[in-house]
Amino acid sequence: MLFSDIIGQAAVKQQLIQSVQHNRLSHAMILLAPEGAGGLPLGLAFTQYLVCENKQGNDACGHCAACAKAAQFVHPDIHYSYPVIPRKAGDKPVSTDYISEWREFAATQPYGNAYDWLQFIGAENKQGNITATECQDIIHKLNLKSFESGYKILLMWMPEYLGNEGNRLLKLIEEPPANTLFILIAENQEQILATILSRTHLIKISPLAKDDMIAALTQRSQLPAAKAQQIATIAAGNYREALYLLQHSDDDYHELLRGWLNHLFTGNRAALQQWIEGISSAKTGRENQKQFLRYFINLLEHTIRLQYLDKNQLAFSDEEMDFAAKLTKLANLDQMQEIAQALNNASYYIERNANGKMLFHALSIKLQYIFKKKPLPVM
Repeated sequence: MLFSDIIGQAAVKQQLIQSVQHNRLSHAMILLAPEGAGGLPLGLAFTQYLVCENKQGNDACGHCAACAKAAQFVHPDIHYSYPVIPRKAGDKPVSTDYISEWREFAATQPYGNAYDWLQFIGAENKQGNITATECQDIIHKLNLKSFESGYKILLMWMPEYLGNEGNRLLKLIEEPPANTLFILIAENQEQILATILSRTHLIKISPLAKDDMIAALTQRSQLPAAKAQQIATIAAGNYREALYLLQHSDDDYHELLRGWLNHLFTGNRAALQQWIEGISSAKTGRENQKQFLRYFINLLEHTIRLQYLDKNQLAFSDEEMDFAAKLTKLANLDQMQEIAQALNNASYYIERNANGKMLFHALSIKLQYIFKKKPLPVM
């Protein structure tokens, strides 16, 4: 992968390139990027740049033999580590057991997250890990001499899945063989072993800029500018989420929300029950439920902004703008903040496998009380 293939992140690209050009390369670093910001693509592009035989000013050449191997994830001096699962009971899996799947995933879903990867390898409900056996395998590989490049590189994706067994790598990180580099790509700093964090150079990566996201959606997905702007606004710097929204663009969240609120205000219990059955069904799915809640939260934020900004600066359609204007008559600022908190809490519980039917029943009751400015009864 080339730096030019990556959406935005110009400052980080330049920082990585200059660290090599100015001989300020840290032997152990963590690229800390929120989901969908491009942590993995940056890591892949950086490893290709490091082994490139004809480095350009701002990128790898993309044509030499080393670039060809790195682009196919087969370069002998670039080693990959990532969460894996046992194929059968008693297995002690290592990353190379899944190298074929990894090559396909990295090529087709570089902005994916750990959940996407684990589903890709058929984990279902199994917990992925970077195991003690994997750590031993890393130590063995990095103590070998390099084959073709001046560097030996470990690219570890999701070190959050590295438990206490990761302490086996400390001596290797502290006293690495010559020209050995550790590039760790993470999303959650708090879940990384403190002993690993203290021995690595941390590079924090911001979510994608909205303009970069819009440009990517219009150029790569051939979206009209207005639709690209709407998706970029909802995705909030997360390209993975933007792609999900694009794949489910036929899902009319606006009509779904309008129906829900109508049932709440009219008190039509039968229609509300039917609505809850639909939103909580397996066909809708948890990801779609979360996106619907995020859509509502974004609409609330736009409703608040609408009171202070020109509507031309906002990303929703005329129909949604009209809906937002009507919402200001139904709820004041405090109520909107309370609703947004309830929606955020619901999204949190959906991620943790809460029962969808019970969750949307409870959420519907809570919203009714918020709109009526009444406290929930205490049992």
